[in-house]
Amino acid sequence: MAGGFGGIGTQRGVGAHAERSPRTSSRVDSVVNARTATKVSRFLDQLPEVWALLRPRRGLLALGFVLMAINRLSGLLLPASQKYLFDNVFGKHQTKLLVPLVAAVLAATLVQGVTSYALTQLLSKAAQRMITELRRKVQEHVGRLPVAYYDSNKTGALVSRIMSDVEGVRNLIGTGLVEFLGGLLTATIALVLLLRISPLMTGVAFTLLLVSMFSLRKAFGVIRPIFRERSKINAEVSGRLTESLSGVRVVKGYHAEAREHEVFTGGVQRLLENVLQSLTTMSMMSFSTTALLGVSGGLVMLIGAHEIQAGTLTVGGYVSYMAFLAFLVAPVFQVVGIGTQLTEGRRRA
Repeated sequence: MAGGFGGIGTQRGVGAHAERSPRTSSRVDSVVNARTATKVSRFLDQLPEVWALLRPRRGLLALGFVLMAINRLSGLLLPASQKYLFDNVFGKHQTKLLVPLVAAVLAATLVQGVTSYALTQLLSKAAQRMITELRRKVQEHVGRLPVAYYDSNKTGALVSRIMSDVEGVRNLIGTGLVEFLGGLLTATIALVLLLRISPLMTGVAFTLLLVSMFSLRKAFGVIRPIFRERSKINAEVSGRLTESLSGVRVVKGYHAEAREHEVFTGGVQRLLENVLQSLTTMSMMSFSTTALLGVSGGLVMLIGAHEIQAGTLTVGGYVSYMAFLAFLVAPVFQVVGIGTQLTEGRRRA
């Protein structure tokens, strides 16, 4: 009977757990949906502020986009020329094509260099001018705040806010936004060209690339709060150190040297733990990315060798494919990195 009642009790417990699990999952889903809705609404609320910064410079950004497109298209000429170099010049001994190929590559390199210089001169300088203007405005705003605000905030923290926070705008007005769109354009064109050369190799490589991007997205979600916390800790430690050094006579008058040393030691220890945590996360990101790229490269080599032996792919096509694959992978990871910077810039804006 005891065993029977125990079994009945166990069944009831299982039944009760089964009855509670849908409610628990629905609560988790509601919490996730609420957080997502909050992030979306916060992003939409910030769009007018971001547009207010971009609107006076929309002509400059449009010109930057045009220069960026020319720069990325000219950069794709070098990998495209490898097919004709290996198949026609080396394979079929058509040496008359060598000089035009070299001339085209040199011309494209020249165009790429000129457009890169123009982008730096236009957007980077404009971003630095805007940062200087925002620093003046922030300093003027802080200077008009009441004394109670200064009593509740450290001097070093205010200095960090005035001098450092506006740096994030550089990613919105400077080359950050243009490089983001340029990476998307390059990756799209490279993907189309790769599909034309070998759909099978492209499918394998792109699947592994999506897995790597997903892992990077998760990693950036972890590491972004770490960097935010580091800036706060750095501002607190710098502010306390600035106040301690500027009021050294008061510190010595009250014999508080040991206390200040203890507070400073605790602050730099928190900063060290934050840095070590970020280094651990970044090393895991580097390990996973390197492993996935190695696996992708090995599979592409295996499939490419079989297609060359089957006659469906030439040696020049394979070399050109590997070059285009680099143009696909590099912009995608660049887009992930710059996307994080744009998020941080939008938050600071």
